[in-house]
Amino acid sequence: MGRDLDDVDRSILYLLQQDARNATAQEIADRVGVSASTIRNRIDQLEEDGIIKGYHPEIDYEAANLPLQVTFVISAPPTELKEYSEQIRGIQGVIDVREMLTGRRNVHVDVVGTTTAEITRITDAIHDTGVEIESSEMMRRRHVQPFNHFFLQGTEEMDARNNAQDEADESETE
Repeated sequence: MGRDLDDVDRSILYLLQQDARNATAQEIADRVGVSASTIRNRIDQLEEDGIIKGYHPEIDYEAANLPLQVTFVISAPPTELKEYSEQIRGIQGVIDVREMLTGRRNVHVDVVGTTTAEITRITDAIHDTGVEIESSEMMRRRHVQPFNHFFLQGTEEMDARNNAQDEADESETE
């Protein structure tokens, strides 16, 4: 089980999600209201605890000449999920594999390619692993944003969070 996060931890995570590459410890400290050394120590602890698992670029695959982005929804035997996931991750063009907790449609695979022939090659390679592709969807656009739980303390975002909590508390008493 994870550990509880305080406002400083949540603020750090929120700001890192917005722009980890350009967020310095001093800039985060100025926004959060603590020292830069506190921020560095907290980031180290968040990494050590496995809460921050890495820093990854967000790639515009279309701009990188990989205009076709497809999500496959796959059914794999639950007891062999790990093995199938490993095999699928080894296929060139696969960029993301998500294992679902329950149900038939328990693996979601994102792939990229330049041509329909390349997508067909990836499709065939996935079939060759022995899983069943239930559906496929071509992605138009992806929008990523910071998780709203990680509000930055002392900002409008935090005020909005507090107002939402106050409203929830009021509705419980009525």
